[in-house]
Amino acid sequence: MNIKEKAFDSFTWIDIENADKKQLEAITSKYNLNYYFIKDSYEIGHLPKYEKSYKHDFFIFRAYTSDVKLHIDEIGEMSNKIAFFIFEDKLITIHRAAFSFLNIHEEKHIKLSEFFLRIVTSMLETYKKPTTDLSNNISKIEKTIFLKDPRNILLEELYFIKSQSRILKKVLHITQEIIEHIDPKYKNSYLYQDIRDKLLNLLTVNEESVENSNQLMNTYLSISDQKNNEVVRLLTIFSAFFLPLTFIAGIYGMNFRFMPELNWKYGYLFSIILMLAIVIIIYTWFRRKKIL
Repeated sequence: MNIKEKAFDSFTWIDIENADKKQLEAITSKYNLNYYFIKDSYEIGHLPKYEKSYKHDFFIFRAYTSDVKLHIDEIGEMSNKIAFFIFEDKLITIHRAAFSFLNIHEEKHIKLSEFFLRIVTSMLETYKKPTTDLSNNISKIEKTIFLKDPRNILLEELYFIKSQSRILKKVLHITQEIIEHIDPKYKNSYLYQDIRDKLLNLLTVNEESVENSNQLMNTYLSISDQKNNEVVRLLTIFSAFFLPLTFIAGIYGMNFRFMPELNWKYGYLFSIILMLAIVIIIYTWFRRKKIL
């Protein structure tokens, strides 16, 4: 466990990193924290949350800490959370992972609400790159499907892009709901509107990514079905030509003793001409029906 304490003019910031369950219980007693809030802080994969008690405000926000190139589709693998306990003169942050943006060098006179919102802003910034990367990946796949060979696209890749976009959208949507309904004292900061704008922009892009990935998946499956139908159609055409020819060859290949054509001088030529005639008739019929 790593505890960092920093004093400002109007409040103290206590940052607790990578504490185990027993250590969190000791922290609960030391700082007079809500036990159930601490349980939420310890739970892996917990979604963003806001609750208010008579002692303090409690927030959970998540920061993106993974890579869109990895085949992951769970919120706990893509992001890590920070729990905030906000008192009148004290801010306690609890988290497992190390975050570079928490190495903050702010002026001593900064207000607690602004300091809190600055951390939230930094957490939202972590979603900018994965959101852009997912959108770009979808654009590349779209070009490959429509302008190149769709067989180069893996359905697995489309699935993970869709899943990651959906998870980002879900986390950002819940975060937006929290930001919209927090205590008015946080809304007085100039950073509040900036956070709302960032959330709106990120949500818009991720919603488009989810919709586009769904459409691309349906398009990919439709093209794959079309390719399969073309193969079946081609095989059917070949069968239509060769089935009667095989039938004729099968009859004369039986070699029964009393088959008049077997001893006929022009029997072989007759069978060849008959086969060619059948092929021409079938071809002409296919052309008239616009099958070929």
